[in-house]
Amino acid sequence: MKAGALIRPWWLAVLVLTAVPAAAATIEVTIDKLVFSPATIEAKVGDTIEWVNKDVVAHTATVKGGWEVTIAPKKSASLILKAAGAVDYFCRFHPNMKGHVNVTP
Repeated sequence: MKAGALIRPWWLAVLVLTAVPAAAATIEVTIDKLVFSPATIEAKVGDTIEWVNKDVVAHTATVKGGWEVTIAPKKSASLILKAAGAVDYFCRFHPNMKGHVNVTP
């Protein structure tokens, strides 16, 4: 058997492993009793944040000058993260509700 024949499968495996992008994650944030939990999350570009509203009133996840997601009572809503950076968000209806997202590339 030639030495080159042993190397080819190894290089092929390296190429396949490095070419496959990481799977995007879904990060769940629960809203219960006017609190985002967890209040701070770590995410990557392409991940989805899903807010699950357990309260009987509507909420938002609002970034000033950025995105806003409305979450109906007893429902969920989601957002796919498109850019890296750190953002603070709040509920437009209940400004004391605050959260933070750290998004890495």
